[in-house]
Formats: sequence, structure tokens, C-alpha cells
Amino acid sequence: MDITRSSPAPVRVVAVPPEPEPADLTALPEPIAVEPLQPLPATATTATTSAITTTATTSATATDVRGRRGRPRPRDLLALLRPGQWVKNLAVVPLALLDTHPWGAAAFLRTGWAVLGFTLASALVYVVNDLADRERDRLHPVKRHRPIASGRVSTLAAFVLTGALALALTGWAVAGPAWQWWPTALYLALSLAYSQGLKHVPLVDAFIVATGFVLRLVQGALLIGAQMSEWLALCVFSLCLMLALGKRRHEMTAAGRAHRPALRGYTLAFLDHLVVLVAVLTAVSYVLYLRDDASLAAGASLVTLLSAPCAVFGLARYLQLLLVEEGGGNPVHVLFRDRATLVNAALWAVLVALALLLPQSPA
Repeated sequence: MDITRSSPAPVRVVAVPPEPEPADLTALPEPIAVEPLQPLPATATTATTSAITTTATTSATATDVRGRRGRPRPRDLLALLRPGQWVKNLAVVPLALLDTHPWGAAAFLRTGWAVLGFTLASALVYVVNDLADRERDRLHPVKRHRPIASGRVSTLAAFVLTGALALALTGWAVAGPAWQWWPTALYLALSLAYSQGLKHVPLVDAFIVATGFVLRLVQGALLIGAQMSEWLALCVFSLCLMLALGKRRHEMTAAGRAHRPALRGYTLAFLDHLVVLVAVLTAVSYVLYLRDDASLAAGASLVTLLSAPCAVFGLARYLQLLLVEEGGGNPVHVLFRDRATLVNAALWAVLVALALLLPQSPA
């Protein structure tokens, strides 16, 4: 090669031929080879994609919360009232009828009135709690979809709904028998204290929830004029306490302790012992109620003996779902969607109905 000749700017030579040809000065220089970009490692790609997705989700959520200013849809307002939880009132308040014999239309009407009052009260509590926790709920992966936290129902609309529920509940109390609404008023006071801070106190939070169900029972007994059994009240309290503790155990196994401050006062072993202890108390108080206070028919001892295993099986099935299958997050779903529980409950209800509806033994 003649090195005295002028040549274009040096280029990157990938390979040198064995016998190089003289440089052709009339030809344009070949383009410089550029190596293709290497793909990012899988971990980097995943992290980048996750960051982009998180940013987009947060931005979309913020836009969704700030951007919805129109009239809320009726189904969103209904979801705010949590109708799926109203079954708690249907399951507890009518238990007061067990101590009433014979049954009549007036007793059923008054029981329905008690159910209506506690349904309004519990709906009011749900709306107030969602208003108070809307900022915290927006940071939760599931609760951020609630009507207020997601922006489907504005804060103003929620306050208006709260006022309407309060007026309806006041009308319910005024229209009913005088001074027999105090269990509902006490339930509202406890619920307000719960939402304002007691829900963060370990054990106290679960005991307040269970007490609310006993107040439902007391309200039903007051309105129908029944003498409430202490054993029945203890059975309801211990059963609901077991469900409340089971829900907290499920929350610890599913999401840890960060989202509920009260969970810092629990451990899985502690909750396991408490749940079993309260389940035993539930079974014992139920049997004592049947023996001492229940209005049973003549010769109903055999029916009572057969219903006790049904009660124990129901408790054992719940413990199995909670401790073995890691369920229990929603007690309503556990108790009303599990086939074994439904079949057992149907058999138990038939036996108890036989013991209650057959002619009474002479005094």
C-alpha cells in the first residue's frame, strides 16, 4: 500500500484480508459498523416495568380521585352502605325470638323493627368510618377501590348521605317505643369511639366488635318484651369474639401488621390460643342455655342432645377453615358460602325448630 497517498478519515476495520487491495480513492468510505444494543438483564427489565406500572397506577388513581366530580351513581352509594354486611343483623337480632313462646305477628313485626334500626345504625357507622379512613384506604391495595377512596363518591355526597341516615335513624327511634332505643345509641357511641382510636388498641378492638352484636340481641329482646338469657348473651358474645379474632389472624397471615396498628399487639400463636379458648366458651354457654333457659318442648331433651354436636361441628369447621385452610378474612363469606357449614346449619336449624315449635310441657 502506498502510504504517500491521501486517504479518507481512518475507519474501524473489523477484519484484515490476507492480501489487501489498494485503496480506491474514488469510492465513498464504508459506514462504520455499529454494534446492536444489548438487552437489559431480566431483573433490570422487571424493575423498570414495575416502576413504570407503579407510577402509572399511582397517577391514574390520583387522577381518578381528583377527576370525579359528577353525581355519584346509586350503586356506588349502595356499596358505601355495605349491604353484604346487613346479614349480621338478620342473624343476631331475631335470636331474641328463641326466648318468646308462643310466637305471634306482633313479635315478628317488632323484631323487623329492631333489624331496621340496627341496619340504619351500622350503615351510618360504615359511611363515617370510610370518611375518616379515606386517605389511609387510598394507600391500601384493596381498600382503595372503596367508593370514597376511589373517588366514585365525593366527600360532599358522603356527608349528605351521613345526614340522611342520621335523620332516618332519629325517626326510627322517635317512632318506636319510648327509651327502648338505648342499645342502638350505645352501639353508635362505641362505634364512634372505635373509629376514633380504640380500633388501634389490641384486644379492645375485638371486644368492642363482639359487644356490638350483644347489643343487637338486647335491642331485639327489648322490642319484643322477652327476658334475655344470660347464657344466650354469653354465647353470642363469645361466638362473635371468636370471629373477630379469626379475622385479625387472617389479616396477619395475608398482609402482615403494617396496615392495622392493633395487630402489633398480637402474634399468631397468641391468636390461636385465644380463638380455641373462646370457641370452647361458645360451646359450653350454648349447652348451658339449652339446659337452663331455652323454651323447649316436652321431651325435647333428645333433640337438644342431637343439636349440640351440630354446634360443636360448626365451631370445629370454622377453626379448620381458619387454621388449616388460612381462611377467615370475611366471616360472612366463611359462614354463608361454605357448603359443609351450610348443611350443618340447616340440620341444626331443623332440630332447634322441632325443640321450639312442639307443644310445651305443662307447668
